[in-house]
Amino acid sequence: MKKALIRMLPQPVAIFLRNTKDGVITVLESPNAYLHPWRLDSIQKINSLRNSHLGEQCVIIGNGPSLRETDLLKLKNVFTIGMNRFYLAFPELGFTTSCLLSVNNLVIEQCAEDFRALSIPTFVAWRGRRWINPAANLHYLYTSYLLPGFNGNAAGRLWEGATVTFVAMQLAYFMGFKQVVLIGVDHSFTSKGTPNSTVVSTGDDPNHFNPAYFGKGFRWQLPDLETSELAYCMARDAYKKDGREIIDATVGGKLTVFPKVRYDSLF
Repeated sequence: MKKALIRMLPQPVAIFLRNTKDGVITVLESPNAYLHPWRLDSIQKINSLRNSHLGEQCVIIGNGPSLRETDLLKLKNVFTIGMNRFYLAFPELGFTTSCLLSVNNLVIEQCAEDFRALSIPTFVAWRGRRWINPAANLHYLYTSYLLPGFNGNAAGRLWEGATVTFVAMQLAYFMGFKQVVLIGVDHSFTSKGTPNSTVVSTGDDPNHFNPAYFGKGFRWQLPDLETSELAYCMARDAYKKDGREIIDATVGGKLTVFPKVRYDSLF
């Protein structure tokens, strides 16, 4: 009934009401996100990373099946940002990513023990405090589903853009990287359904580099590729405006927002 009434409203009115609601929610959650002792500690640690890699190159590693066709051993001495369950690749690689990032509630909840076991700098959504307590290597990011936009200040509020990759782009910008290379961002999923709806895997995962990634029994949300493309465009434009760039070296990826380059030409 509520959704039907909203659809009857003129679009400008509906947008105004939605933005007002989102703004109120953000105001209400802000004190906790900025003043809680755990967040204050994280803000201090995050601020110490500002421009810590000014002018450098980094690689954001997605988790698509194309990683199986990508020589990741070339990245051993490159600054890399892993996301979600990329740590499953660490034993085979023989090294870790420079840091790891996760913002999805379902992933953090079900993988909390794995995240706690990591020794590398780890970034999780502030909501993740329900499952992961503070640690020396842990950074709580204030991420939100609301009020779209690109924020170059990772100590502040970061829009998630329906994908952890967009948060990684904002974090890399904050650290000062001049060139960000994407790999494993296939932007294509075998599983279909309503975007953002929660499903339970019934077998091996066909959408990621490891069949156990979202294996049998794992609860996860179907992708929202349209919203993620909107977010990627924001990131592309923010980087370009500042004389930086994001390039896409994903093998056979379907994303068309960023300039394409051959992985082997870079590493």
